[in-house]
Amino acid sequence: MLQIDALPAFSDNYIWLLQDASNQRCAVVDPGDAAPVLDWLAQHPGWVLSDILITHHHADHVGGVLPLLQHTHAKVWGPALENIAGLQVALNDNDAIEVLGLKFDVLLVPGHTLGHIAYYHHDETKPLLFCGDTLFAAGCGRLFEGTPEQMHYSLSRMAALPQQTAVFCAHEYTLSNLRFAQAVEPNNKDIAARALEVQQWRDQGRISLPSSIALELRTNPFLRVNETSVKEKADEWNKRNNNSPSAVFASLRSWKDKF
Repeated sequence: MLQIDALPAFSDNYIWLLQDASNQRCAVVDPGDAAPVLDWLAQHPGWVLSDILITHHHADHVGGVLPLLQHTHAKVWGPALENIAGLQVALNDNDAIEVLGLKFDVLLVPGHTLGHIAYYHHDETKPLLFCGDTLFAAGCGRLFEGTPEQMHYSLSRMAALPQQTAVFCAHEYTLSNLRFAQAVEPNNKDIAARALEVQQWRDQGRISLPSSIALELRTNPFLRVNETSVKEKADEWNKRNNNSPSAVFASLRSWKDKF
């Protein structure tokens, strides 16, 4: 049975650790720092790091790759469209891979970076999505390289996954994202309830992840650009009629950048 834990890194990153206890093999997603992974391995003698999954090229996601390769024989998977030191298997859209006995579909989700990918494991009862910095809990990544149209497409692609899909993003941004979501939809009761719950979790030292596609569809303004009230707020922000979902998204992203 697969177990997934978060290894905290830096101030707000999570390195996702996938564990196959039956074989004492594990994999990590986006190890920006090798130290948390090496510490875990030191505390679990006999375990082998077999795979490293990379979503995009930013340093806080790849900084630990080369140090980990000095200590392990892990296979490094990552986006074909980005330059990543230590990459061994370059992945393109719609590729399928197997890690720890699980099959993952590769989704190209540009916007945050041009070559950003996500890893989706389809399971009827517990599907999994490792989405890096594209989709966040109640938010989405900044547009460092891509266009609003690209990011809107990428988010729409993930929003169409089964609603029970568990969403494993790479940062603890949920509270600040929910504050923005409340500004966009002050009358959304689901957002208000989620903000209260996440604040309680954080006060207790608990993390706010994983999320789910269903929860994001109810509380993430970037997935709710077709809602009339969201469009009205977006129009109000940039003082124009945003006449397409991607235009509404672009207005919201610009607002969030300055929020």
